[in-house]
Amino acid sequence: MKLPLVSVLIPVYNEETYIGRCIRSIFNQTLPRDEYEVIVVNDGSDDRTKYALSLFADDIHIIENPKQLGLPGSLNVGVKSAKGQFIVRLDGDDYVSAEYLNVLSMYLRMNKHMDAVACDYYLVDDNEAVLARRDCMQDPLGCGVMFRVDQLIDIGLYDDSFLAHEDRDLRIRFLKKYKINRIELPLYRYRRHKENMTNDEDNMKKYESILIEKHGLDAVWK
Repeated sequence: MKLPLVSVLIPVYNEETYIGRCIRSIFNQTLPRDEYEVIVVNDGSDDRTKYALSLFADDIHIIENPKQLGLPGSLNVGVKSAKGQFIVRLDGDDYVSAEYLNVLSMYLRMNKHMDAVACDYYLVDDNEAVLARRDCMQDPLGCGVMFRVDQLIDIGLYDDSFLAHEDRDLRIRFLKKYKINRIELPLYRYRRHKENMTNDEDNMKKYESILIEKHGLDAVWK
């Protein structure tokens, strides 16, 4: 059996409104379908997310967490089940352009000395109107970064104690040993809406303080 080149990891919690759009975008890729797998980790959703995922059940690998683990724990479950050489995260309320997987994977295949690669992104609203373009280095996301799986394993995966800013913690640890390169193409679509985790300012500040305590102010704001 042929192993996939890329594993696409989608962690979800109560994403019934958006997950269909997300998955359809990842099926509409110029990278051949047999070159990538789609892993969706459902972290105890109590809306109709499970039903929405069942509509794609023949084409995706669905993992149901037996108990709620939180975002970083769900990400770790997905990474550990991945069969690809490369792995990239896509949040359930976002979507991507058709060239997303092809361009990022081509970069890593043709630059074997490079570690990870990130793409720029568009900030979009609930109607998918473009609000702004973002530089992935100046305004990094946890998504839109393709890693080599073995390097994520090498740094110890996500710290599951970070229920916010898990991506920043991972990036700080990753950059101590490896490098993330930039592709100046806006291939990712980051959706802003009222249910975004980042809207919970108190929670974000709480985990930013923990992040600073763990890594130091200079590392966090570098």
